Formats: sequence, structure tokens, C-alpha cells
Amino acid sequence: MTSQECGERRERWSCPLEEIHYERRDARRVAVVGGGMVGLATAWFLQERGAEVTVFERRHIGAGSSWGNAGWLTPALTTPLPEPAVLGYGLRAVMDPTSPVYLPLRADVRLWRFLLGFARRCTTRQWRRAMAAYVTVNDRALDAYDELGAGGVTAPTREADPFLVCFRGSTQRRGMLEELDAVLSAGQKIDFELLDGAEARRLDPVLTEHVGAAVRLHGQRYIDPPAYVGALAGAVRARGATILEDRAVRDVSDLGDQVVVRADHGDHRFDAAVLATGAWLDQLARRFGVRPVQAGRGYSFSVPVREMPTGPVYLPEQRVACTPLGDRLRVAGMMEFRHPDEPLDPRRSQAVVDAVRPFLHGLELRKRHDEWVGSRPCTVDGLPLVGRTTSPRVFAAGGHGMWGIALGPLSGQLLAEAIVTGRTPPALSPFDPLR
Repeated sequence: MTSQECGERRERWSCPLEEIHYERRDARRVAVVGGGMVGLATAWFLQERGAEVTVFERRHIGAGSSWGNAGWLTPALTTPLPEPAVLGYGLRAVMDPTSPVYLPLRADVRLWRFLLGFARRCTTRQWRRAMAAYVTVNDRALDAYDELGAGGVTAPTREADPFLVCFRGSTQRRGMLEELDAVLSAGQKIDFELLDGAEARRLDPVLTEHVGAAVRLHGQRYIDPPAYVGALAGAVRARGATILEDRAVRDVSDLGDQVVVRADHGDHRFDAAVLATGAWLDQLARRFGVRPVQAGRGYSFSVPVREMPTGPVYLPEQRVACTPLGDRLRVAGMMEFRHPDEPLDPRRSQAVVDAVRPFLHGLELRKRHDEWVGSRPCTVDGLPLVGRTTSPRVFAAGGHGMWGIALGPLSGQLLAEAIVTGRTPPALSPFDPLR
């Protein structure tokens, strides 16, 4: 079976992975458009394979969703966003603007088309199918970080010990246990234990009496996102790459033997280009057949604390993530479906404040710093878009939703292999941008 026989849009779910090839191109010079975690990781692994790389970033390195997220490297929690329980959150979002998932009512045909397609995939069968794809990459995600560390990226990944998922009581914990059971049934390994409120507070005294039950996850990690992305950019530069900041890319064209990147201050020619522009992926990738993404905006801020939590704390019902970063605690939450360029809405930050306040002692929530909103690129089926487009010289790297930090390095590693060798690694097949 040839790739042509697999269909013009390469429906690889039913196509034998070992037989999916495309004509290998000489990719000695590669443009990477986007200076976040995914783009920089792709650049680093391209350099590992001998490519000369230029990175274009419209603002500054790590300015997008790579900057203000929780920084969790949590294979145990990296699952498809469309699931049956999400439909309940969607109904709450329409009726309650303080809901963890917020959907402003407005006339936006594209958004409603996305949401209807998303809702159709919130079934157990669809979730299991997507989860099978995640199992393969989740098993390798931390190894990619280890390779970056061994190769000179100086920022550390930290063991999340303990990593506590907290609830008001055992009744509220049932949904998490059902999800963990489903992930285990899909073939992913997870090590966890159940705690009551007193046991959780002994591990982390900053938890309040509102925590009546918890799950302790083992084997997870976390990073300081701005520090890590900065160190990754430094490593890419040290290996000889050119990183052009404040250099927006207006267009990418395939001339048949080269790719032209039209950016501020001039045009540039390359053998291949990678589009890793996050929630703005459509602007450049649509002409190459890549399915659309929807901005799922998240909010975060940092606060001083009287006592730092001993590890990350997750409040699933409130959709709030707390991460120790230096002398401050980063508090992140919300999934808000709006245009990525809309300004920060203070009401959403306040909703995160109200959600976290009952559960942790000593947070000085009136002294918030670095209030931030960033747009995560979400796909209708919850799977990333990583691979070749309709052009054999243009590749997409995005659509990770909330998991761009967790899966960014592995995505870059696998995509670099595809670009240089001309063969799609089997782990990338479900993430075909043209599916």
C-alpha cells in the first residue's frame, strides 16, 4: 500500500504505519515559525539531526502559552479533552460566567462549529480511541526532557513529590478515580494512592480542612516554564541557530523546490518550514490543508505565600493548578473560549482566586503578580496536529491544547525525525494535521 492509496488526506488510522512514506527532501535549512516550547524543541531536535535552523518569533521567546502555564509534566493527567463529563461543564459554562469552563455567548459561527464538533466527540468510544494515541507518547514524554537535559538545556525538571489531587470529599473524588481507571485500561502505567484529608494535610500542611480526600500521583514532574523555555532557547542559539524575535511571519509559500517565509523586514528561503504558532496556527497553516484550532484561553498569576506547598496541587472540580515556582506560587486555571488576541478579563482572574481560596492556607491573593492570559490551541478531537501538510516542505506542530509543555519536546523529536528522514514515526500517525 502506498501513501497515495491511503487517501489524499492520509487517513492514517486505518493505514499500516510502516508503509507511510513521502519523498525525502534535503532539509539542510529549516525555518521554525514560533518560539514557544513546541517550536524550540523542534528546532533543538532538528539541530541534533544536522539541520541549520532559523526561528521566527512574532514577539519574544516564550511569550505565548509557554509562559504562563502551570508547567506540569504529568503523563498521568495528559488525556484527550473531549470526554463525556465535559458536556456537563459546557452547560454550566453557558449559564455561569464563574464556571471553570467559560463560554461567552456571542455570534461566532466558527466557534459554534468547533463546539458542536467537539461535543460529538465527547463519547466513551471516541475518548478511548484518542487515549490510545496518548498512551504511546505519554510513555516517552519525560524521556524527551531527559535528552534535552543531557544535551545541554540547563533548566531542571523537578520531581513532583508529592503531587496531590485534592477534593472536598470521597464523593467528589469518584470522577477522578473513574478517569484513572480508564487511563489504566487504555494501557498507560500510573502509580497512585488514595488519601483522606488528614493524610493529605500531613503531606502538605498548607491544605485546609476543605480538603477531605485526595489522590497522590507518583512519577510526575514540573518545570518553571519561563526559565525552561529561556534555557531551551539559549541551547538552540548556542548550537548555531538564528532566533529572530519581534519578527512576525505574514506568509509561507511552497515554490516547488524551496519554501519562502515572508516576514517583517524581508523574505527568506528554506528547504522546509515548521509552523508552530500555537493558537494562531490557522493563519499560516490553513492554505496547507491543516485542520483548524480553537483558542482555549487560560489564566494565571503568582502570589507570595506564608508557607510554600511541598509540591504541585491540583483542584480538578475548580480546574485550578498550583505550582511552586521559586518564592511564589503560580495559580493557573480556566478554559475560556475567546479570540486569542482579546485582552485579559479581570473577572476570570477573580474566578480563579475565588476557586482556590478555600483550599490553601497563607496565599496572599491580594498581592497578585504577573497576571496573565494565554491561548492554548485546541482541536476538535483533542489530538495534536504534528506532521506533514499538503506540502512536502511545510510541517505543522501545534494543537496540543493544555499539553504543549508536557508533549512539546517529544513532538519536536518525532517531527524532526519525519522532516529529516522522510518517514513518519508511528507515534505521530494519529496526529496527522490533515486527518
